[in-house]
Amino acid sequence: MILALAGGVGGAKLAAGMARALLPDELVIAVNTGDDFEHLGLQVSPDLDTVMYTLAGIANPQTGWGQAGETWSFMQALERLGGPAWFQLGDRDLATHVERTRRLASGESLTAVTRAICERLGVRHAVVPMSDDPVRTVVHTDKGELEFQHYFVRERCEPRVERIDYRHSAAARPSAALSAALANPALRGVVICPSNPYLSIAPILAVPGVREAIGRCARVVAVSPIIAGEAVKGPAAKLMRELGVEPSAVEVARYYRGIARTIVIDRADAALAPAVEALGLHAAIEDTVMRDDADRERLARACVALLDRTGM
Repeated sequence: MILALAGGVGGAKLAAGMARALLPDELVIAVNTGDDFEHLGLQVSPDLDTVMYTLAGIANPQTGWGQAGETWSFMQALERLGGPAWFQLGDRDLATHVERTRRLASGESLTAVTRAICERLGVRHAVVPMSDDPVRTVVHTDKGELEFQHYFVRERCEPRVERIDYRHSAAARPSAALSAALANPALRGVVICPSNPYLSIAPILAVPGVREAIGRCARVVAVSPIIAGEAVKGPAAKLMRELGVEPSAVEVARYYRGIARTIVIDRADAALAPAVEALGLHAAIEDTVMRDDADRERLARACVALLDRTGM
């Protein structure tokens, strides 16, 4: 069994590739819930939804989030009434949030709700939240303290970031499914997907016990989301610059040092391999841009092969 850590569009793409390469009982995908928030009285879990929709084959191919073929009648009516329309909820997507909120209010855990929605969507691989307890990513900026979705969506990542907190993480516990995966004696290894290290992976690692358990795993492969100094999608490169870190595969490797054994970097960054290996990590060079399902599966199989190599 392989454990994948994922969040955001890049993470969802590789998770989908791994689902194509591995049987359902061979893969557990643990997803960031630091982005979760309450909006319009509904519990919204953007990263869980992106992963679920992508694995189900119904994600919006233009945005990477939300569902394909969306309609927007609800948002149009809400805006006409003067309601907050900055966070777009498509009509189909809205049903997910309504059902999640209903089930949570009845006493079900986020893990149970996610499992039920996955079954309805035809997702056979295990998609699990990092925790059933609330952890909230808070971004401190030159415009003040912002909840993650306010920074990411409402402010479009424009404020300058000064630091990031993962609020309530110290009191959170890993979900039972994540704990079981980490403790499974049949665990072949961990793949850290090309998600934003600070916004998608760090909240997972902030849950007590998770970083330590992954650090004890002999085989951990991380895929860099930075290619030639830029992020394929999202604010990772901008964020790194504002935090005083050069956006490069080398700095991604430095961030994961002590956890990962191997860093997968794109062929465009092949010249950085010696600098990565000077950090004590193995640098594997692959085509990491995932344009279609074939690219996703190819990269996933490369990561699995790296896990299975002796000493990785």
